[in-house]
Amino acid sequence: MQKRKLAAVSAAALLCGLAAQVAHAAPARNVIMFLGDGMGISEVTVARYYQYGAAGRMNLDKLHYTGFQTTWSLKPGAGPKYLPDYDPDSASTGTMWATGRKTVDERISQGPSRALDVPGVKFKTILEVFKAQGKRVGNVSTAEITDATPAVLDSHISLRGCQGPKDMGACPLETKTKGGLGSIAEQSVDHKVDVLFGGGKGRFDETGGLISGGVDNGKTVVQSAQRQGYKFITKTGQLANLTSKDLPVLGLFSAGNMTTEWTGPVAVPGDGVAAHTCTTGHRPVNEPALAAMTKKAIELLDNPNGFFLQVEGASIDKQDHAANACAQIGETVAFDRAIGVALEYQRLHPNTLIIVTADHSHTSQIVGEDSTGTGNPTGYSDNLKTKDGQVMRVTYSTAGGVDLPDAPPSQQHTGAAVPIWAQGPGANAVLGTTDHTDLFNIFQGKF
Repeated sequence: MQKRKLAAVSAAALLCGLAAQVAHAAPARNVIMFLGDGMGISEVTVARYYQYGAAGRMNLDKLHYTGFQTTWSLKPGAGPKYLPDYDPDSASTGTMWATGRKTVDERISQGPSRALDVPGVKFKTILEVFKAQGKRVGNVSTAEITDATPAVLDSHISLRGCQGPKDMGACPLETKTKGGLGSIAEQSVDHKVDVLFGGGKGRFDETGGLISGGVDNGKTVVQSAQRQGYKFITKTGQLANLTSKDLPVLGLFSAGNMTTEWTGPVAVPGDGVAAHTCTTGHRPVNEPALAAMTKKAIELLDNPNGFFLQVEGASIDKQDHAANACAQIGETVAFDRAIGVALEYQRLHPNTLIIVTADHSHTSQIVGEDSTGTGNPTGYSDNLKTKDGQVMRVTYSTAGGVDLPDAPPSQQHTGAAVPIWAQGPGANAVLGTTDHTDLFNIFQGKF
């Protein structure tokens, strides 16, 4: 009995010591946030098994601490209390870690209100907090850099679709003509983010419309950025020559979302696509890999005051929606390679906190092949030849709407909790089950 009491006391002391360590951990000098859009447990497992085999491990598997995060958002309503929305979108989830606050879907770092077209209260973002502290800040994505996830850091707007000047018809009260902050593209450069890398050039140049109101009235967002001192680049080869003297830098490498690294057939009903491997090397040479953008961003941001960098693997989600297993896996593998770049940097800079998570879960599932042909899943399936030499069936079964002539209807998000991995100062704060809103304080070393 005495031994049991001593063991219980020792365990309690250990837990108290761990809690104290979390509570009093010195804040990291550098913070790198990796966001795999739609990258739930299934998406990670599908990529791991295909590329590395059942016994294989990815870079994210090397991080020291793991946990889970809840991602629920809010349903629109009159307030002040709002019902939970268990299956959120990327705008509301991004607002959670960017600001530490909950909001309704479609909102970008604004509070909820009765109607989505009425601007909410502006929430301060973690990028704004760190920039005010003198840290350099960066935002990297394989989507349009004005898409929901990157936008939550450097924008405040009532609808995520108001990405460029020509899109502001949906946000009429937030144009610069009306005294507002303007579109997401305008706000991103007005925030003087030190590094902006991604797609979405069409939102910034002549094809994306002209700014209405303010000092840049009648200009493109590219021209506004250049007036504010940005160096503007559009090709992979231009990355190599960049130095910190070029900051701030705006790199837009595609008119829209960047091209996926891999490609392959879209899933089909029943038995699915015949067993196959994926086609790699799909991204054009003028569009840099996510790992290359991450490496250059870290190089440019590195300084004695520290930095904050968000890196999004955006098309994991987009290809999950499209039921394209190969493109989805390729984006997950590319995302993991970018994590490897950060881990190598952290090896020499241990005062760097690395956090990897997803904004929400998604639909892809590994299911068994049914040799009888009578128990196949009712959704859309693909059959992939994995590293193990085995066939892995990946199924998508959350589509809404009707079939299109050349593709299944868009698959929907799911509401499951998402994994989170971390390493560096304060990383043990992610242990257990936390919420996306907790990240705002974890980034700052406040738990």
